[in-house]
Amino acid sequence: MPEARVIPLRSDGGRPRNRPRPAPRRASRPGVGPLTERTAAARGLTGPDGAVESPEVTVPAPGGELATLPAPEGPNELEERVAEVGEFLQRRVTGRYSVDDFGFDRDLTEHVVLPLLRPLYERWFRVETIGTENVPLHGGALLVANHSGTVPLDALMTTVAVHDDLAVPRYLRMLAADLVFGLPGVGATARKAGHTLACNADAEALLGAGELVGVWPEGFKGIGKDFADRYKLQRFGRGGFVSAALRSGVPIIPCSIVGAEETYPKIADIGPLARLLGVPYFPITPTWPLLGPLGLVPLPSKWYIEFGEPIPTDSYEPGAADDPMLVFNLTDQVRENIQQTLYRLLAGRRNAFLG
Repeated sequence: MPEARVIPLRSDGGRPRNRPRPAPRRASRPGVGPLTERTAAARGLTGPDGAVESPEVTVPAPGGELATLPAPEGPNELEERVAEVGEFLQRRVTGRYSVDDFGFDRDLTEHVVLPLLRPLYERWFRVETIGTENVPLHGGALLVANHSGTVPLDALMTTVAVHDDLAVPRYLRMLAADLVFGLPGVGATARKAGHTLACNADAEALLGAGELVGVWPEGFKGIGKDFADRYKLQRFGRGGFVSAALRSGVPIIPCSIVGAEETYPKIADIGPLARLLGVPYFPITPTWPLLGPLGLVPLPSKWYIEFGEPIPTDSYEPGAADDPMLVFNLTDQVRENIQQTLYRLLAGRRNAFLG
């Protein structure tokens, strides 16, 4: 029986180091952004060949002479945003957008879903990513992460991380529980954002198509655990995600998320009400339901998302996915990797809300 190859854990302790984040891919602030071809054409500032020509102004120079200088660029962000919104609405009305076999709407994700999540990611949770070089920029890969926080915001923040913080933006295709797709409105939105059922058939289809797939093996046991058990990984199921990676021959990327546990600290659970509503748990937190709607606002904890060293699976023989001991060993290796990384990140932070 082949043995699972052990990937050594990082031994460097201490507080996570800040990583310079790449320049935003969105429009720049007013007055500092470049004059784009679209804006220049609207202002009549393009030459015969379509190239952008900077406007000029004449100003007094020393000695009473006049000098011609390039005019300062005016605010153009509003114009850009209005034009983008107009183009987006036109595409939606005319149907000039496409979806894949799983319902993924790239246009909607890029222009609606991700922009709605970015304020949480950048300003509220101040997410800092570590080890982005470990995520393949092309081809199939399976990202496996810890799950926590009562409300699964950790999965949503990870989708922003792999799109905005990698050298090449990628879309994370999450595997979600059946309950997600049974919720009115939520299921349709999840499909549009590229997510699908947590089953091996869908996982292998996406991995085989070269997609980056995300899975949270703890499921509801992870996000629904009490605050007293924070950052203690729950059982990873039967290792179905490892079987999917082995059959597809793609690397497994361990992902450790610190900060999500403090967003909605779960201190109790009303079991009878949860069963009445058909949900896994009905949480009680320090702010919910005591503060009513205000209790739904997540606490602004400081987040770290670390992507670990890939665990390759393409060196195993055909049929390895049917070896239960190999699947168990790899599953345990991934779980232990994430758990030890969580301990290291926790030991390095000073405060749950200041980092």
